[in-house]
Amino acid sequence: MASPLWPLLRSFSWQEFRQHPWRNATAVMAVAMGVALALAIHLINASALNEFAQAARSVGGQPDLELRPLAMDTATVPEALWARLAKHPDVAVASPVLEINTYALLGPNAQATEVAPTSSKSALKVLGIDTLGVAALAPQWFPRPIAGEDRMAAFAPDTIFLNAAAASQLGSSTVDLQQGLQVQRVRVAGSVTASGKALGVMDIGAAQDLFGKPGVVSRVDLRLRPGIDRVQFIQRLMAEPDWPAGTRLAKPDEAADRLGALSRAYRVNLTVLALVALFTGGFLVFSVLALSVSRRAPQWALLGVLGLTSAQRQQLVLLEAGVLGLVGSSLGVALGTALAAAALYFLGGDLGGGYFAGGAPSLQWSPTAALVFGALGVAAALLGAWQPARWAQGISAAQALKGLGGLGPQDRHAWQGAALLAAGGLLALLPPVWDIPLAAYVSVAALLMGGIAALPWMVGQVLRHLAPRLQRHALPMLAIERARRVRASASVAVSGVVASLSLAVALTVMVASFRGSVTQWLDQVLPADLYVRTANSGAAQDTAYFEPAFVQAAATVPGVARVATQRSQSLLLQPTLPPVTLVSRTLTDLPLVGDALPIPPGQIGVFVSEAMVDLHGARPGRSFPALSEAFRPVAQVESAVVAPFFIAGVWRDYARQFGAIAIATADFERLTGDHRVNDIALWLEEGTSASNVEQALRAVADRLGDQAAVRSAQVREEPAQRAGDTEQSALPPGLWSQPPNTNAGRLLEFASAQTIRAISLRIFDRSFAVTYWLQAVAIGIGLFGVAASFSAQVLARRKEFGLLVHLGLTRGQVLRIVALEGAAWTSLGAVAGVALGLAVAVVLVKVVNPQSFHWTMDLNIPTLRLLALAVAVVLAGTFTAWASGRAAAGRDAVLAVKEDW
Repeated sequence: MASPLWPLLRSFSWQEFRQHPWRNATAVMAVAMGVALALAIHLINASALNEFAQAARSVGGQPDLELRPLAMDTATVPEALWARLAKHPDVAVASPVLEINTYALLGPNAQATEVAPTSSKSALKVLGIDTLGVAALAPQWFPRPIAGEDRMAAFAPDTIFLNAAAASQLGSSTVDLQQGLQVQRVRVAGSVTASGKALGVMDIGAAQDLFGKPGVVSRVDLRLRPGIDRVQFIQRLMAEPDWPAGTRLAKPDEAADRLGALSRAYRVNLTVLALVALFTGGFLVFSVLALSVSRRAPQWALLGVLGLTSAQRQQLVLLEAGVLGLVGSSLGVALGTALAAAALYFLGGDLGGGYFAGGAPSLQWSPTAALVFGALGVAAALLGAWQPARWAQGISAAQALKGLGGLGPQDRHAWQGAALLAAGGLLALLPPVWDIPLAAYVSVAALLMGGIAALPWMVGQVLRHLAPRLQRHALPMLAIERARRVRASASVAVSGVVASLSLAVALTVMVASFRGSVTQWLDQVLPADLYVRTANSGAAQDTAYFEPAFVQAAATVPGVARVATQRSQSLLLQPTLPPVTLVSRTLTDLPLVGDALPIPPGQIGVFVSEAMVDLHGARPGRSFPALSEAFRPVAQVESAVVAPFFIAGVWRDYARQFGAIAIATADFERLTGDHRVNDIALWLEEGTSASNVEQALRAVADRLGDQAAVRSAQVREEPAQRAGDTEQSALPPGLWSQPPNTNAGRLLEFASAQTIRAISLRIFDRSFAVTYWLQAVAIGIGLFGVAASFSAQVLARRKEFGLLVHLGLTRGQVLRIVALEGAAWTSLGAVAGVALGLAVAVVLVKVVNPQSFHWTMDLNIPTLRLLALAVAVVLAGTFTAWASGRAAAGRDAVLAVKEDW
């Protein structure tokens, strides 16, 4: 016998959809928005990661392995080790590479880019390669001279070959490259086919000479002989007793894998927040179907009398939910694809986290992802319909046909809500899983479901105590008594309000707490009046720097009262973890978390950020042997090898998610011999004009840059003059020389503390723009849920309103009762939503945030904003109930009483 469900879906259920299109459309759109946001975020991040992986391959070549320094970015691969690997029997090719992240000054024909939309320079990666052997490992780097160039131009000094991105950005036959406060001019002699971001290729000898790095090799690319296993080769090589410390063999796709790890917490959190809308949509489906089942109780009973079993009634409700979820998911997949394409086109792959900035990746659409998120939408709808389906299954035909009996949750389920709330609190105490706060997310879901499950009990308790106070007021008493007696319906109506409002409150408190903590942190870390730097990217801090002469000259500029400096370097403590940042600076003004510990005599005190404690176990009061090992390859004094570092305290750092170590400038310079700095802070005398100081510092930079350029030209000219019959002597006279540098001043970037603070907060707001949209979606879904719920409630009570009119109440009085009921229900929902939202916010701020991003923040509750949210919900619910009651309290309501005759 064929199942009667499909014919009933086309007739019985379809009539319900037709009669209440807006209510069902609200549930569909709630599911669609949740699916769309989640899918869009996934596609954007997947496209950005794919683009980065391609770019990494374009600048990483195609080797089997890469030999890299283990620790600091200033460490290098020993030339002896390169020669040793080139002769190894298992190695077919060993090609040296010098990686330099610098800036190219933009000329009049250059195009401003996303990297530096308002700056006079653009980031450029320069690769020094072995021109003779590069074709075997990285053919995309092989220099291709332009027409008219000599075929030996690839070996000539001061020549560069640009990829398409660099050529379009720079647009000139010459390129001015930054090296400290010098501008090194090179000639564009051709191109390379490498894709990705702006890239320039030079012969490694020319690059070493141009940037003052004689004999320096950043890495060695290895191509193994056929049949050699990479893992076994690494194990054999590292097991050799004379293998030098401070180097490692890495796979070429390590950069893409590391970026995936870097951005994983950010991507997971965004996806979870996007699923918030889907979670709310499930509650809206629950509300819509619960009221629909309640209103159609006599019809369900009649179907039961005609032979439809209780199990089939349950299946029919789930089938209706499946239709809503399928339509919503289909719309969500289409909308999410469109949102992702638009975001990638207009905003690039950066969703605010800063991991994928600077590119506009092409959309990488995934049918698997579409199916997964579409299935989540259908699952959310089915989950929301589960309880209404059980109510439809439990309908008593005899009572329902007489208009008796009730549907919905009762007080006996209050213990379930209490159990879920308790479970939510306990889950919040669990540690993260795979560095993701999975237990905390489950805790949030348990808190929300527990609070909503306890709603009937809460509604009954509040209204029971409120009813005696309104006995002398007829209309309020009728409204409260009615809400009290049918609290099951009331809890169904406000469940969507509680879900949406609690999530909106939680997101609002989380963002406000983070923003407030960042604001306080900026006030602490920006104490000076004026800041100057030459690099706006951490990658270029080894080429964009200040020499000690500039720092000394800056301190003597009229109007400058005091000067402080900072030097930053990337530091890889463990190959399996992301790099951390070593910051050389003054330690007296760090924003400490807790008190600083006294440094034992003979040890070097350092301060670590909160992320270092979580990721590297660097706890205050302990020694830090990993840091001693990191200093060994660059140590300039014998004591650096055995220097005992002592962790004297923890400081708060919102700028570096994966850890930072602060060391005193004097200790850093003594250990490394590196006296360069990247940032200078200047305190000005009272009444001093910041613009005058800027002009003076630019003049100092021009003067020092000219002197450095002349010295560099002399140093490079002398070997050519002494070479006699060498290859360099055949070069045109003056090829090594360049005119005095008069543009060093424009390499400087100035900003006041107020400007940096404003820019940082603007970046913060951009980072949480998705969160703001999620709040708006959650609130909008909740308000639509209020409208749908009360509309269904009021329409289902036409007989009741007709009876009240027959008893003498006017239409206005009936509307007042309806409005008071709406106010009572939404007020209780608002109170519950705010309370649950605050509980969820505590989990987000105190658990999810530290476990995801490894920093803490202070809880900040924006009282006025939360009050405005709650009042808006109450007003919307009251108005919706009144507007819905207008249609139900008129002539139709009077005639509806005939149905009981």
